[in-house]
Amino acid sequence: MARKKLENLSFEESLKELEQIVQNLEAGELSLEEAMNFFERGLNLSQLSQEKLQDAEQKIQMLITQNGQQSLADFNVAENEQ
Repeated sequence: MARKKLENLSFEESLKELEQIVQNLEAGELSLEEAMNFFERGLNLSQLSQEKLQDAEQKIQMLITQNGQQSLADFNVAENEQ
């Protein structure tokens, strides 16, 4: 399977590949070298996804500030799961 370069992946593609890597690692059927390669790719995907989330948050904060609201309310997962 040909892997896309990290910078060409969308957030959703990054998460999907990361999930596949976790499944492969959990299966325990990889050689040490394969496992290390998957682990390294997974760390890079995780970092990329975190950066994309931070960029999105900054963009949202800028848009809200431009519309006259000065702060974001924290999103409370527990309240929204009810």
